[in-house]
Amino acid sequence: MSHDYDPAALTEYTVGAVARLLDVPVATLRSWNLRYGIGPRQHRPGRTRYYTRGDLEVVLRMAALIRAGATPASAARAARVLLEPAPAPGDVGPLLAAAERMDVATLTGLVSAHLAHHGVCDTWNRLCRPAFERIVERQDAGEGYIDVEHLLSWAVATSLHRGLPPLTAREPRVLLACVEGEQHSLPLEVLRAALAEHRCAALLLGANLPMSALADALARRPRGCVVVLWAQRATTARVDQLEMAEGLGATVMPAGPGWPDIEAVGGRTQLSSLEDAVAVLAGEYA
Repeated sequence: MSHDYDPAALTEYTVGAVARLLDVPVATLRSWNLRYGIGPRQHRPGRTRYYTRGDLEVVLRMAALIRAGATPASAARAARVLLEPAPAPGDVGPLLAAAERMDVATLTGLVSAHLAHHGVCDTWNRLCRPAFERIVERQDAGEGYIDVEHLLSWAVATSLHRGLPPLTAREPRVLLACVEGEQHSLPLEVLRAALAEHRCAALLLGANLPMSALADALARRPRGCVVVLWAQRATTARVDQLEMAEGLGATVMPAGPGWPDIEAVGGRTQLSSLEDAVAVLAGEYA
């Protein structure tokens, strides 16, 4: 996009300026305003429409989601979350209370609000992971809570897809998969969304991917892609799966607590955290 003004120096933006910034027709912005309420919120009849910086943040979010593959209606729903007050980072109590009540609307609303205001990494590290840790404590104390864990997992995955849909790159170079026998795929859902936030497209192949299926997937991709193989448990982390993918021309990066130290996996690049994975993958494969 090219424009002859500095957006950061402005406090108000005309419709034409926003259209140039987003590289969309003015008619598109007017349609978003009429259909979805995404536009200048302080407009007075008979006066020129100006977008404030807050309005611009919302419309930028909507445009980014549409370019990532979301429908205008779903993009508008996700973007409007920015109009709400930002939740306190890491406020776990309301999230767990909603999960215990099986209050799906509140649960997804809380996760979506954190994602919109604080981003994927902060939402995962400061809200979701602590919530799951408390749930595991309840489970270890014999209180059940498996249903609460499953509902929260679903709510997180659903919110990630609504707020950060998969990018529509034709040939993404990053494949994310759980090793054969591994069912814990939510961390890869989070990684996919964090990469999308950084404009890096990734294919998520999900849980318990047989080695034969991984081989088929790699045969459909150009050589030179990178495969992230997640193992939550040591019982599912098998080095032969890394070797098989490498034999088909992929760069393989083990991730997850199931893998042993770097020496044991042959000195491969081991992704030790969400931030580490985003830095490596978005930096080299976006």
